[in-house]
Amino acid sequence: MLEGHFESAGASIEYGATGCLFPVDELDATVLQYRDAQIALDDVNGSDVIVVAPTSLATSYFLTQHALTAIPVDSLSTAVQTQLANELDDPVDTFELIQIGKWNRDSPNHSLTEFTSV
Repeated sequence: MLEGHFESAGASIEYGATGCLFPVDELDATVLQYRDAQIALDDVNGSDVIVVAPTSLATSYFLTQHALTAIPVDSLSTAVQTQLANELDDPVDTFELIQIGKWNRDSPNHSLTEFTSV
């Protein structure tokens, strides 16, 4: 399940070192958001994902409010890949996606009648 990527991610990069990815709307790369990002992230192993990690309460808030975004690593320019590679232990091209934002966990669909006493 997708939320597991935060626990099983192959790598994480602190938000402060990812300025080259923001704003994502201006990024010259393939940017998948919302449902498209969910599908892309569901299709890869967590170890193939780089997550953007918060460095403070403010960045944590920003990232949890940010639309779930998946960026294929191979769609990034060489310059951006080089900047990210400087922050990673493994080569950046060994990863498939960069995840920004956090997936909201699936919750069971409950009927309101379950919460009333009969």
